[in-house]
Formats: sequence, C-alpha cells, structure tokens
Amino acid sequence: MSVGAYVRSLNPGLPRSVQTLQLGGLLNAFGNGLAYPFLFIYLHNVRGIPLGLTGLIVATNSTVGLLAGPIAGPLVDRIGGRRVLGLALALMTLGYGSYPWVHHPWQGFLASAVAGIGNATFWPAQSSLIAGLAPAERRHSAFAMQRIMMNLGIGLGAMSGGFIAVTTRPHTFTILFLADALTFVLYAGVLLFVPDPPRLEAGDGERPGGYRSILRNRVFMGVLALNFVLIAAGMSLIEVFPAYAKNQAGVTEHGIGWIFLVNTLLIVLVQLPVAKWNEGRRRMRTMAGVGLVWAVSWLVVPVIGTSLTGSSATIAFAAMFALFGLGECLHGAVQAPLVTDLADHRLIGRYMAASAFSWQVAFSAGPAAAGYLLAFSPTALWLIAAGVLVLASIAALGLERALPATARRTPGGAGVRARMANSAMRLDDPLSTDAKPATHQAHADTRPAGRGRRARRAARR
Repeated sequence: MSVGAYVRSLNPGLPRSVQTLQLGGLLNAFGNGLAYPFLFIYLHNVRGIPLGLTGLIVATNSTVGLLAGPIAGPLVDRIGGRRVLGLALALMTLGYGSYPWVHHPWQGFLASAVAGIGNATFWPAQSSLIAGLAPAERRHSAFAMQRIMMNLGIGLGAMSGGFIAVTTRPHTFTILFLADALTFVLYAGVLLFVPDPPRLEAGDGERPGGYRSILRNRVFMGVLALNFVLIAAGMSLIEVFPAYAKNQAGVTEHGIGWIFLVNTLLIVLVQLPVAKWNEGRRRMRTMAGVGLVWAVSWLVVPVIGTSLTGSSATIAFAAMFALFGLGECLHGAVQAPLVTDLADHRLIGRYMAASAFSWQVAFSAGPAAAGYLLAFSPTALWLIAAGVLVLASIAALGLERALPATARRTPGGAGVRARMANSAMRLDDPLSTDAKPATHQAHADTRPAGRGRRARRAARR
C-alpha cells in the first residue's frame, strides 16, 4: 500500500453530526489545556495552599462526581444526551470561572465541587451522543477522534498557558481560568447544531432495568475495575506531575507547557494509526500494553528528577511524556468502544455514567494519595504507581477469557474491508459518512452471536 493510500485509509468516515460534536470538544479541550496543567501550581505556589490540601481540592472535582455521575446516567436516558451536555457546560463555566477568586482552601473546594458536578455530567452525556450518532463499525474511530480532539486542544492550550502563567503575577492565572470558562460557552453554541440520536425503548414485556442490571454484569464491572486501576495509577498522576517537575527538577511553567505539547502532538499523530492497527486485534492484550507503557514512563520520572534540572530535565520529561502518550493512544483505542459494545443501548446513559464513574473514582483517589506521597517521598510515588500498573497489566490478560467472543477484538481488519469493497454504500449503511443510526441498530449490536436466552445472559454478565 502506498503512503497516500494508507493516509486515506485513516479517514474515520464519521457522520457530520459527530464531526460537529468533535469541534465543540476541541474548543472545550483547548480551554482545559489553558488551566488544567497549572491548577496544582496555582493553588499551591500562588495561593499558598499546602500540598496535601491542594491534592484534596483537585481530587474534589472527581469526588463529587461519585454522586453526580450516577444521577446523570438516568437523566441522559430520560431527556437525551444533548440537553444534559448543555447543563454540564453551564456548571463547568461557573465552577472553573470561579477559580480566580479562590484565596482560601474552602473556596477552592467549592469551585472544584461545582466544576466536578459539571464534569461528571459532561462525560456520560457526550459519550452517549458519540455512541448514538456514530455507526457501529465506526465507533472505535469516533472515540479515537474524540481522544485526538481532546489532546490536541489540551496540548495547544497548555502551550499557550505556559506563555501566559507566571506565579509572581496572579492575574495571569485569572486570564487562564476565565478563558477556560469561555470555551464552555462556545461549546454550548456548537451544540445547537448537533441532533439528539433516537433513544431506544423497551419492547412489549421487556424491562431493561437500571443500575442493578449493570451491577449484575460481571464482565462490564471487571472492565471498569481495570480502568480504575489504570487511570488512578497512570493518567490521574498527570495532575501532580507539574508540581513535581517544578519543585524537584526546576522546570519552568513554559517548560511544563512544552512537555504537555509534545505529549499532545504524539497523540494527535499516532491515535488514528494506533486505532487502525488495533482493528481485529485482542483488546485485553492492548490494555495490558497500556499498563506496561505507563509503568515504564513513571519509572523514568524519578531518574530524570534526581539527575537533571532546568532545560535538560524539560527535554527528558518531554520524551517521557511522548512514551506516556503512546499508552494513552492504546487506551483510547479500546476502553470507550469496549464499554459501548458491552452496553445495553436502552441504558446507554447509565452505562456511560458507570464508565465515567470509574474515571471519577480514579481521579479522586489518584491525586489525593499522590499529594501526600509527593510530600512524604517524591521518588516513592512513581515507583509505587509503576508497580500497580504492572499488576493491572497481568489482570487485563486474565480478564480476556470473560469477555463475550463478539467483544474480544476491535471491529475491523481484513474481513470488514472486504465486505466494504463488495457491498454498495447506502444512506443507512453503517459505514457511510452520511449514515444515520437506525433505531434498532445499537441495541442489536449488544446481543451475542450465540443461541437463545442462555447466550444472551452470558453476554451480559
């Protein structure tokens, strides 16, 4: 295959509604990038809040989601993801826009709580929209594009924020947080052009149930438990890394911005090729690779922090974050599409809320524990996290056998491409870029290929 043909093959072929939604996500992520990498520094270095309390304030954002997220799921199923996403954007505008007026810990906790309610509501709403608007065979590409837009926005925002933020000038952080709030407003404007996908209803005599049916789905709960461990010991520690880099290795705010940019560019360039490479491959092996890549990344952190300083440390950390970004690409190619494939789409809001719940618990436990570990022993933090990630990789391989056969591999590969070549495209074809999801399609995709009621029960455990 020529280079040009390969590049064309990376086109995710998504409906216009999904593309529009991704544009809003890009605006939103840019604003988060302006403020997200510098929140820990702002609260500790600018407002003088102790490290331990700062970690708890940052973790509050996810902690309140433990209550708000499960409420958001039924709300999405009842009134639709589009309306719930609009509500989430309003709450995040208020929460993040309040940080410039934080001078005491209690104010930080309040701002973080309001933002956290919005954040917990945001993810199940947006994810349910992507799952409902994207054709079944293209969902892994849709979620890959979501990861690209999120990281592109965060990286560009972090680079911009690095040139703006100066700890000796508190007003520069005011600019960051107000600009972040503005992006939520812009996203709400884009949302006006995104339709709500049709919601599936139970047939005669059918009761899809609620969270109890989700809790009984042992396979799904195992996937969420694995995700919790990976995120708590892996991705959530990105929130405390800037404080470590600045205080242990003398990396400047500008340097932190460049580090996050390198991470972002890697993800933007590699996410779609990784998603394509993963087509037809075993998902749990990919998740095991996520844990190993992140473990190696965290093992490198104390080596750099104790041996390099200033610009040398910045360059080394940037290379480490490029490696970490490869793990993020692997995770993005599997986690959300797997959740969607395991879900009963009549309860898609609840399933996405449960998935977001695993992230929220991880982002609560991770930074909260890391803040105190960082104060006690900066080196031990990264060594412990790496050990936990290795154990998670082993657990991922053990979980593979429990997955339904239809969910063990990412859709795609040679078989799907052959079917695409031999079939004419229709407007309702799930691979058409103008496709609209059929009202029966998502629910049908959740049913196993086996026979009878026993097979259906096995696929939902």
